[in-house]
Amino acid sequence: MSLSVDVFLREPDGQRRILDVPEGRDDSAGFESWRETVWGSPPVRALGARFLPVLADHDLEVEAGDVAEFLREVTLLRDHLDAVAATTRRPRGRDDHREGLVRRLRNLEVAALHAGVIGGGVLVW
Repeated sequence: MSLSVDVFLREPDGQRRILDVPEGRDDSAGFESWRETVWGSPPVRALGARFLPVLADHDLEVEAGDVAEFLREVTLLRDHLDAVAATTRRPRGRDDHREGLVRRLRNLEVAALHAGVIGGGVLVW
C-alpha cells in the first residue's frame, strides 16, 4: 500500500467530502512504510515538523485553518531535503530516495495550495 494525499471540504453538517484528484495530478505521499521511516522519523521531528510526524500513528487531517502552517512545514522539509534524504534512507536504500522525496513533497505542496485556494483541508492517508 501507499500513502495518498487528498483535498477535502467540510460540509455544513461537519462531514468531510474528499475531492476527486484532478486528471494528471499525482496523489502519492510515499510508501506506507514512510509513516515511520520518513514522515515520523527522528530527523523530520528534529526539524520541528508537527504535522507529518502524526502519520507514524494515524492518518493526517489538516483542517483549512492549518493549511498555511502545513505548507510551511512542507517547505521546511524541502529546505532540508538533502539531510532528510540522507538520514531517512535505509543503508541499502535505493539511490532514487531523494527524487522520491522531491516528488512526494511536491504532491503535498500542490494539494495544500489547492486546499488554500478553495478553503479546504488536506488529508494524508
